[in-house]
Amino acid sequence: MTAKTGAKTTAKRNADPKRKDAFLRGVSAEGRASLYLAAKGYRTLAKRWRSRAGEIDLVVKRGNLVVFVEVKARADFDAAAESVLPRQRRRITAAAEAWLAAHPEHTSHDLRFDAVLIAPKRLPRHIEAAFDAEY
Repeated sequence: MTAKTGAKTTAKRNADPKRKDAFLRGVSAEGRASLYLAAKGYRTLAKRWRSRAGEIDLVVKRGNLVVFVEVKARADFDAAAESVLPRQRRRITAAAEAWLAAHPEHTSHDLRFDAVLIAPKRLPRHIEAAFDAEY
């Protein structure tokens, strides 16, 4: 792919109003989730961390616990909870392994996979141990 082709693809992707709106809603939901978890005593280590394996919305820490958080914003909590699919859980697990490889100082910590569900006009819902690591 040439630089020109890549620029066109990026420009085309950014020009799609639906994609832009979805991106902004996602960033907003992740921000709300981060603030909510901070109020519960978690410290954010990473936001929107990406690897070849996948993306982790939030990596947070409290005490000796490192938590990989998937944030889902939907019209209601049930729809948000149902949207964390098995394929996505496997990608999050693989991305968590990559994050730990890049941050070996956290490999001795307890680990957990949580979800934070976001619905309009509601406080976020934090689901601890929402899923186990999947391979």
